[in-house]
Formats: sequence, structure tokens, C-alpha cells
Amino acid sequence: MESIYFVMAWACHRKCVHCYEERFRPYTRGALERVVAEAEANFPRIIANLPERMTYLDPDDPLPNGSPREKIGRIILSGGEALLDATRERVTYRVIDALRDKYADQGGVRIAVQTTGDLVTPAIIGELLARGVWMISVAGVDDFHVGIAGAEKQAEYKARLTGMFSAAGMRPSGHASPVRAWHEEAGPVFNFFGATEGTWIGKIWPRGRAWQNGLSTATMADNFCARWSGGLNFLNHPYAGSEVSIEPDGSVYPCCVKTARPLGSLLEEKLVDILDDLAGDPVFEAINAGKPERMGIAHGWPVERFLAASQTTTPKGTDYANLCIGCDAFHRDVLGPVLAAARTRRMDRAGIEV
Repeated sequence: MESIYFVMAWACHRKCVHCYEERFRPYTRGALERVVAEAEANFPRIIANLPERMTYLDPDDPLPNGSPREKIGRIILSGGEALLDATRERVTYRVIDALRDKYADQGGVRIAVQTTGDLVTPAIIGELLARGVWMISVAGVDDFHVGIAGAEKQAEYKARLTGMFSAAGMRPSGHASPVRAWHEEAGPVFNFFGATEGTWIGKIWPRGRAWQNGLSTATMADNFCARWSGGLNFLNHPYAGSEVSIEPDGSVYPCCVKTARPLGSLLEEKLVDILDDLAGDPVFEAINAGKPERMGIAHGWPVERFLAASQTTTPKGTDYANLCIGCDAFHRDVLGPVLAAARTRRMDRAGIEV
């Protein structure tokens, strides 16, 4: 598989107004221990159910004999905040070690750690690189992150971090974040991105606190599904272009935006088994093709109905329309029994009692 986005734990030290997930926030005392313990208990089962190899075939880069070239895939480790004191050693470092060991004799894997950046220190950089981390990706460079609003502060922020990364022998990535093949370059590398105007997430996903705060400016012309890290090609796991998102409870989604219902859980099933089972179903093939408006046709939801369901009013009382809204409605109203039946079918096939 080319790419997996693994949200390891919900805990974060920030509660950003534009965040796509309300569960990313500061936790204290017992609540903090519960989310850390969840991540700590679940990650071994999740990793055990990841693909046996994190490599993929790239038909656009053939070998001299015409067959697709095999390349090393990536796993992006995120939160919340992956470098929090509460989770860094109990979860993040142990996940990195487990992934490195799992794929050491299976073609390898490129591990990227995503962070807001403000907890990065030279010591932490050294600990990450010693574990074989290939990229450190700083995802919080935008005006929504308190303390670094404005071009001048962001330039200072990036310069300070660049100094630490460079001193550790890292170099800046030669690709921007939305470029699918950014993991093909040699590491260790670092990059910066954020929810800035004109970027791949600049329109802001209609999710979480961003939705509650009325921050998404996406329209019907903004098809998040058809973009990298959307649902496009998620089913095609042996080949270039496939990516899924995984939550701390093992839930699997076809996109980082997240559908209203998960496809399955890696606490009980292998990722490849879930994807192979859903391949061929018109609903998931529509997502796979980046055409979410067609996902309901086989269930009595013609495109016209889907587009109508994509129109709503924001919590702030303004009119809003985006294909993600229609996708949410279809998942809530129709797909519950479909996904439950698919799970039962897979459990029966595997001889597991539901």
C-alpha cells in the first residue's frame, strides 16, 4: 500500500478553532490517562492488521520490461499531537519501533511524524531519527495556530525549526505536501504546511470545530473526495495512489476528511481484507473514483438526490453546499446496514463469531 494516515491518540495541547476533529484537544488527569491508555492498548492490534508489506506498484514508472516498479510506501503518524509528553514515549516511539520491526524484512516503510512543531526540540529530533523516522512534517504553520499568526511570526517559526532540523542532518523536502509522490525522495527530510489560502486544505474541511465555527469556505466545486488524501483510489491498495485513514480505536476511513461511518475496525480485521471485501460495491467504487455524487445510485439515491442532500445551513446560519455533506447524509441514512452486513459477511468468512 502506498500510504496510511494513522491518528495514534486524541490528546493535543491545542484546541484550534479550525480543527476537523473535536476530540483533538487538551485532556487532563483521568481523561488524559483514558485516551493515552486507549492508544497504548490498541496500537499493537492495529499494526498487526496493517498490510504485510508497505510497498506498492507504480504503473506510471515502469521497469525496462514494462512491469510497474515497486516502491516503498509511507505511514504518517499523527494525533492530536504526536510529541506530547503524555504520549511520546508510551505511544509514538513504541509505534515507530513496532512499524520499523514489522517491515524491516518486508521491503521497508517510510515513517513520517506529523506535529504542530512547537514541542520539537533537538533531543526529540535525535530520538526520532535514531528510530529511523524519514520525515518530520510540521503541520501547524497558519494563522489558526495561536502564537504564530502572520507572515513574520511564521517565517521566524520556520527559521527556528529549520535550524534544529538542519543541525540534525535533515534537509528540506523538495515537494509540497499535496504532491502525491513526496515520499519518494531520500530522507531524512522535513517540511512545513498549514491551512493557508490556496493550499490543499485551505478551504477547510466541513468537520469538527471548523464546522461549528463556520470556517469552511468550500463549495460544490471543491471535491475533497477526488484529491490526494480524499477517497480517490483508496481501494487500489496494491498500486500507487491508495491511502486510508485510521483512528485510535482502529476505525478505518477512505479519506482523512472521514466519512460519517467507518469502513471497519483494525481491532478485529486486517485492512486488506476490509478493502478487498468492499471492492466492486458501487458505493465504495464511486468514492474510489472520486465521484461521491454517484455513491447512492444503487440504493435509490440518484445524483440529483445526492446533490440536494449536499446543501445545508451551517451552525452559524449561512447557506452551505459541498459534496462531503451529501456523503455524510448518505452514510447516516443508508450505509449503516450495508456496512454492518459487510462486517458480518467477513466475520463469517473468517469463522469469527459476531
